[in-house]
Amino acid sequence: MSKNVRLRHSGLRDTAIVGVGATPYYKRGESADKSINQLAGEAILAACADAGLSVRDVDGLAFYSLARAGYADQMEAGEFVETLGIRELRFSAALTGGGGGSAGAIGLARAAIVAGDASIVVTVMALQQRTRLGTVFAAKASTPLASFVQPSGLAGPGHLMSLLTRRHMHQYGTTRDAFAEIAMSTRANALNRPKARYREPLTHDQYFGARMLADPLCLYDFCMESEGAVAVVTTSIERARDLRQKPVPVVSVAHGGTREWGRAFSWFGMPDDETFASSGHKSIAQRLYQRAGVTAEDIDVALIYDHFTPMVLMQLEDYGFCGKGEGGAYVLSGAIRHSPERKPGRVSVNPHGGQLSEAYIIGATHIVEGVEQMRGTAINQVTDAELALVTGGPAALPVSGLILGRDR
Repeated sequence: MSKNVRLRHSGLRDTAIVGVGATPYYKRGESADKSINQLAGEAILAACADAGLSVRDVDGLAFYSLARAGYADQMEAGEFVETLGIRELRFSAALTGGGGGSAGAIGLARAAIVAGDASIVVTVMALQQRTRLGTVFAAKASTPLASFVQPSGLAGPGHLMSLLTRRHMHQYGTTRDAFAEIAMSTRANALNRPKARYREPLTHDQYFGARMLADPLCLYDFCMESEGAVAVVTTSIERARDLRQKPVPVVSVAHGGTREWGRAFSWFGMPDDETFASSGHKSIAQRLYQRAGVTAEDIDVALIYDHFTPMVLMQLEDYGFCGKGEGGAYVLSGAIRHSPERKPGRVSVNPHGGQLSEAYIIGATHIVEGVEQMRGTAINQVTDAELALVTGGPAALPVSGLILGRDR
């Protein structure tokens, strides 16, 4: 699509991200000397400073993952008001669904601003893994709902994702070589990033020599166990243009999902169609693109939620970068490898290294990279990038998507 056509499809653009901030990214256990509120507070203060705002200007908080931090700790709005010195809180809300709400939480912020309920809204995620997320389901008490997964030995998210993966491999002939390409390409993107947790190249032999964690998923198919916090500041487009940074408009945002995929993933109904072997994003992608007036061909950089490599492949299908069942061939063609120049039929996926190689903060780092790409300040910048796709989940319902744009 030409830039002139793109101008006619401007999307929402009534709000913009004006500040991003983050703590260092730690290995599991390295941040134990800090509280979850301290981590979150450091990120919020950094994001406000990035925007040229005082934390006292903040009057809204938009959380996700039920405001939980790592599915164990809890972040409370009232504690942030007290510890940070926020003068008055006018809005506070949270999306459910773990990392599935990460992109959608920006939609919460936008809704508050457009409705006039708040003017400066912070979205924050902080993570300390005192409870290992890899066995989070096994650690829960038995319930009627848990009985759908616990007796089958599905102890954590990796076990659940392995079943979706095996179905995709069975139905479409997808091979582990495609998962290896996703792991290796995102690792290559992290090599020049000072904050990345993994900065050593990953080879094909290393991938296939790694221990199996949840067949067919090996060690390098899993995101890392990291800790830290990330915060994002959103405000109206009018106010954004008076602040320190170049505004990054919210072009489109959506969250939700279909009942069929919710049944398939949460309770393993496993419908005998393409629903089970998917990321559950298809309906979100349709709404997201319709609202923005664009298609996958217009996306310059894709920040795809990469808690597991096969879910990157399935999201590429659901968002229309390739056809259903074609994700393996698309990935193996080199189409997701980072390139400074945008090329037809290709898209740079996770040029920051993603959750597989930079840091896992339950989706928040992808929003930061999207903002930096639109500002033109990213370390692995896509030249003249105008639209960035950010996805949240799949991690049960809801899943979410966000399109950020370059200010005109």
